[in-house]
Amino acid sequence: MLAQQMPFAAVSRITGESWHRVYSICAKYVDLAVDAMDLSGISSVAIDETSKERGQKYLTLVADADQRKVIFVTDGKDAKTIESFAGHLTAHDGDVDNITSVSIDMSPAFIKGVGDYLPNVRITFDKFHVIAHASTAVEEMRRIEQQTDPAIKGLLWPLLKGREKLSAAQSADMGVLVAKITTKRTARAWLYKEQLRGILERKQINVVSAMLKQWCTNVMRSKVEPMKEVAKMIRNHFDGIVAWTQTRQTNGFIEALNGLFQAAKRKAHGYTNFNTMRTVIFLIAGKLDFKKFNAHAA
Repeated sequence: MLAQQMPFAAVSRITGESWHRVYSICAKYVDLAVDAMDLSGISSVAIDETSKERGQKYLTLVADADQRKVIFVTDGKDAKTIESFAGHLTAHDGDVDNITSVSIDMSPAFIKGVGDYLPNVRITFDKFHVIAHASTAVEEMRRIEQQTDPAIKGLLWPLLKGREKLSAAQSADMGVLVAKITTKRTARAWLYKEQLRGILERKQINVVSAMLKQWCTNVMRSKVEPMKEVAKMIRNHFDGIVAWTQTRQTNGFIEALNGLFQAAKRKAHGYTNFNTMRTVIFLIAGKLDFKKFNAHAA
């Protein structure tokens, strides 16, 4: 289907039909396919928000984590979006009691919604979000310390990379910095980040739990203030972070789907209507089967 590859306006120019007719046809097929969804086998989902316009306005997307496809789209990003998903699931032969695993970000609204409406679920906060917070703490420490040590200014990219991704020159620069660990808090922040990365690579949940608790203790006793906020965050979301060790469930794929929607929105110079956005998201990320409604649909 052309509309899965390009904006409605481009399809309109190719087919000679009006934009409104192209959109109406696409929206009709999406509605038919979504109405026919069978969600009885869903047990693992990923939930994320995506920006719909400027001004902190969002949509919430829910995806089947096994099939890696969007199965629900709604306006907003509060706890009620999870309630709406639970209703959608039930209406399509699914059962909230069968949802046993969900990956989300650390949004309090999502956490509350999942707790209220998905009773048997185990929450996973994937390690990439945790490491991203640690990287932010390293950068904050660097900005503070470079005010008295300009040499640190040029280390931005090496500090944000993993140890294994450093070039030879960057490794040498980091070696010089780490040698000053007793006097440079930026060096300690980077080492804490790399230690955290190493801990979350492990697969033994008891080992990860013990090491993560000790890591938090060490950080809280240090003078690396930005990293203390990461330690507090980990303590507040400990079970969900440790769950990554066993589930290995990530929001990476749904964030990639969000990226496809944002790219489509830019090509179309923006969308102003929720129904249009919903239609576009399902077209590009829903893996909908239109052939049951039209044998010629691709």
